This record gives sequence, structure tokens and C-alpha cells, in this order.
Amino acid sequence: MAARNMTVSARGAAMPPSPIRKLVPYAEAAKAQGVVVHHLNIGQPDVTTPRPFFDALATFPDEVLAYGHSAGFAELRHGMATYYRGLGYDIADEHVTVTTGGSEAIVFALMTICDPGDEVLCFEPFYTNYNGFAVEAAVTLRPLRCEPDNGYHLPGRDRIEAMISPRTKAILTCTPNNPTGTVLTRDEMAMLASISRERDLFLISDEAYREFVYGEVPHCGVLEFPEIADRAVLMDSLSKRYSVCGARIGCLVTRNAELNRAFLHLGQARLCSPSLEQHGALALFGLDGAYFASVQAEYRKRRDTVMQGLAAIPGVRARTPEGAFYVMARIGVRDASHFATWLLTEFRHRGETVMVAPGDGFYATPGLGTDEIRIAYVLEVDRLRRAMECLRLGLEQYRTLDGTT
Repeated sequence: MAARNMTVSARGAAMPPSPIRKLVPYAEAAKAQGVVVHHLNIGQPDVTTPRPFFDALATFPDEVLAYGHSAGFAELRHGMATYYRGLGYDIADEHVTVTTGGSEAIVFALMTICDPGDEVLCFEPFYTNYNGFAVEAAVTLRPLRCEPDNGYHLPGRDRIEAMISPRTKAILTCTPNNPTGTVLTRDEMAMLASISRERDLFLISDEAYREFVYGEVPHCGVLEFPEIADRAVLMDSLSKRYSVCGARIGCLVTRNAELNRAFLHLGQARLCSPSLEQHGALALFGLDGAYFASVQAEYRKRRDTVMQGLAAIPGVRARTPEGAFYVMARIGVRDASHFATWLLTEFRHRGETVMVAPGDGFYATPGLGTDEIRIAYVLEVDRLRRAMECLRLGLEQYRTLDGTT
């Protein structure tokens, strides 16, 4: 009997590598040589996780770590709903589904709203894993580029509506934005709400960085528009808000009962989100506004440190982020991916180097972002200064080798 040609599925072959993580082997090799690698490639805060989370884990009351409810612990759903009501949103406990991180929330939303081959309109640059999530859900992203000269704010309504096809099921947005730090204005969110209502689309909003806003424009969320209550979907996460990335606790929020039923059934297929981490997360909702104020002040200092560092590098262009803790920078090289690899394999400054995320992975349109990098300002200020010095010296040296000086 002839051997079969054993190949991976088309879906498996199409899954893109993460531009945030694909260079990890080079970073590990550098560390094995004793090099200090400053990680600006990934949104992993070094802000201390609040102590009440760990205290709650240590006092877990049950003798068996059992499965939880597929929609999440009732107490946690109540805590989340109370948090959103505190923001002025008319949200009941049954409108909340706990997910295994914000990542699962995004996948659940795409799989529930779209059939295979359907389209979702999005704005690039965007969170790189949207590309992978779309492949998992067999959904096609229809990207519309936002320009850095406009602070990566949305294009006009005419351009947005021109992208809508008969297969378009939803508009996907992220505010504050990863990777640009852009905070959409109320007028921009109202425009998206109006388009979604008039064109019979869902409006999916990724708001994991809601508490990280530094400018004059306040955050405006998708749940603030009652006229689209049946088509608004909020995707959220505790990971960055409370510096609990490894806990993998997120949620979906919608007033659409049919969507909530589908979310529950998807949740039942994976049984439950982690029980111990849900128990720990309950304690986080007891933190008051002083916690967020102190964390926001810390990230503002980090943002300013990075922007000062970028301003000291000739030929680099970057807009000051309004929120989140990322900045996209145009660095004036032909291949930012090669540059990011070179930093890890060839460049050393006093035994240190820096790891950044190549910009092309934050686009769906081929050829875009090749001269950009994303910087996550998640390190304390002194380390950020050292990292930015490495970036400055590394870019200066690389441009000479690359012939782009």
C-alpha cells in the first residue's frame, strides 16, 4: 500500500507566526551567551501583580479544584458586570461570559458572528493575532489602513463603507489601540455605531486597555450606544489592567441573548476557564481607583521615556500614543524584521541588546509595515532608558551596514 502524503491542513499551513514571539529563539540564544535582552517586543508588564490576587489563591476554599461553570463563576460575572455598571453601562450579570483570556473572547466572537468565508472589516495596523484568529475562525479580514500622519485615527465614513461587501458581517476595532496607542474619539465610535446599524453589521470592540488613557480624550466604549445594543460586542481582558497576563481571564459582554447563548455553547465545548485564576480574579475587583491612578501615572512616565528616546534618533518618526502602552515607530530601514533579528544575533552594547516586534506583522496587507517596529513600554524607566540607548546605537550601526544612512 502506497504511503499517504501526510501534510498539515490548509488552516494549519495558513497560521502565521507571531511577530511578537517568532524571534524568541534568537533572544534565548543571546541570553545563553550572557547577553541582557531588554524585551520591548511583548506587552508583558513588569508592574507588580496586586497582592490580593495571590492572597485569594492561597485561601482557595475547596478541597477539589473542580470544573467551573462554562460561562464563568457566577461571582466573577457579577463582579465584572458591576465594574461595567460603574462605567455607566447598562449591563446585567447574564450579559457577561468569562473567557480564557481576551484571545478566546476574540475567537468566540468571530466564530459566533461569522460563517466560514465571511468578512470582518478592520483597521490596520492592528493587534497581530487578529490575523491568526481569523485563520482559526475561517474568516477573511478586510483591512483598511489608518495613517500615522493622522495619529492612526479612522478614515472617513465613505472609505469605510466602500470596504463593506455582501460577505461583511462585522466591524472590528480596538481602543485604546494595540499597536498604535490611538484612542478613538466619541465621534469616531459613533460613526462606527451608525454604520453598523445602517448596514446591519455587528460592531466588535477590543477594549483591553481601557484604563490606560493619557490624553485629553476620554475612552469611549462600544456599550455606550444603546441604539446598537443588539449588535455591540465588547471583548475584554484582565491581563494588562491588573498585570495578570498568565492568569488567562477575559470576557465577552453583549446584550444580544442569541450571541450569549452561542458563547455559552462554545464555552461548554471547552468546559470552563481556569477555576483557580477566576477565584483570584474576584479579589481584583475590590481595588479602588487609586490603584489605576498609580499604574496609569507609571505608564505615562514610561511612555514619555520612550518618546524622548525615539526623538533622539535621527530619521525615526513616531506619534505620541494617547493610550495603551505601545508605540509604532518608522525607523527608516528596508526590512525591520531583519533589523530586529540582527539586534539579537549581532548587536551588543555593554553586554546588552533590545528586542522589538517587526511592524509588518501588525498588518494584513502585504508589504506594509516593513519599515516599522512596535515598542511595548512595559519596563521600568531605568531599563527603558538602557533599552532605548541600545536601539539608538543599534539602528545607527545597522543603517551603515544596510546602506540606508
